[in-house]
Amino acid sequence: MSFLVFANFAHITIYIHFEKLLMTDLKEKLEAFEKLLKIMDDLRAKCPWDKEQTFESLRHLTIEETYELSEAVLDKDIDSIKKELGDLMLHLVFYAKIGSESGNFDFGDVLNYINKKLVFRHPHIYGDVKVKDARNVKDNWEKLKLNEGRESVLSGVPMSLPPLVKAYRIQEKAKGVGFDWEKPEQVWEKVIEELNELKHEVESGSVKDKMEHELGDLIFALVNYARFIGVNPEDALERTNKKFIKRFQHLESKAKEMGRSLKDMTLAEMDVFWEEAKMGEI
Repeated sequence: MSFLVFANFAHITIYIHFEKLLMTDLKEKLEAFEKLLKIMDDLRAKCPWDKEQTFESLRHLTIEETYELSEAVLDKDIDSIKKELGDLMLHLVFYAKIGSESGNFDFGDVLNYINKKLVFRHPHIYGDVKVKDARNVKDNWEKLKLNEGRESVLSGVPMSLPPLVKAYRIQEKAKGVGFDWEKPEQVWEKVIEELNELKHEVESGSVKDKMEHELGDLIFALVNYARFIGVNPEDALERTNKKFIKRFQHLESKAKEMGRSLKDMTLAEMDVFWEEAKMGEI
């Protein structure tokens, strides 16, 4: 056997081997998904709690699971991310099961919908549209949404979103059609402007409504600036929340070791342990 023939034979053998591995991997994943669907059928038919659930009763639980996934992502806890994704997948299957019972839709309809939408909104992959970068893709995404019949660019922002997340999404949507600042410096000037306006209202002893108005403008401007420097304000604030909790709990622990109550400690005494906690983070 010549070397060339041997090389071709080896190449074909390796290709077939990897193809079998890929097919086996895909088969195992499909079997796992099929098992989840079967379990959902069993739970819905036999479990008293699962039988009672509706779209509405699952809603708050789904929100809770989403935040648990978000926390795992911020903590970079890969094992928890895997587990929380499983919990969230259960909810998706649950909603589809309820939908199938009323004859409105099933999981196949859900998958067909998202498949069709992804193909339509990625014409640079499934069509002849050319893009330069990720920003191009996002801009096209928003334009394609309007082509789907939406009356407003902002109609895709859920009203039930938390205000900070909603502000970020509103700004992203507006940016998608070109309504945006040009430079981060311009946004920072707006932040300073809004800060001064808030300061003026506070120092003038204005009514709460006016101060609330200016504070809202300031936060909105800060969200805008965060977006311009590539920082997600929701993630940034949550990291600060977690950092504060950790430091404060260190303070509580030290006070307990001393047999003291935080209420009886001076601010200077508490600040010693606060700084100690900060040093431990370095």
